[in-house]
Amino acid sequence: MTLAYWCVLAGILLPYATVGIAKWSRHYDNGDPRGWEAGLEGRRKRAHHAHLNHFEALPAFAAAVIIAHLCRAPQGWVDALAGAWVLLRVAYTWAYLADRATLRSLIWMAAIACVAGLFVAAAAGR
Repeated sequence: MTLAYWCVLAGILLPYATVGIAKWSRHYDNGDPRGWEAGLEGRRKRAHHAHLNHFEALPAFAAAVIIAHLCRAPQGWVDALAGAWVLLRVAYTWAYLADRATLRSLIWMAAIACVAGLFVAAAAGR
């Protein structure tokens, strides 16, 4: 299995790490999680929003990795772009939790550029 495929697994797990931050509270209500989420504020609310954004970003990334592999893109590029995407998504979470909106948006754009890069790498494949 390639590094890029392991990065897809990391991308799958990222939303669960961020929702764990949101739910790290004695007041979490597992009987009404949606109602509880609606009342979140501050850092926990931002963690929940990062959680949702990770789910939104994952399909494009996973598809790009799979397509790059199917097109036999240069493996070094695929691994590098996939690894960068994971690191950027971790940085995105940090920026979201730290309430650094502009930085968070820049990191988000860089991660999208990695997805686009995977498609470019796929086009360069044989």
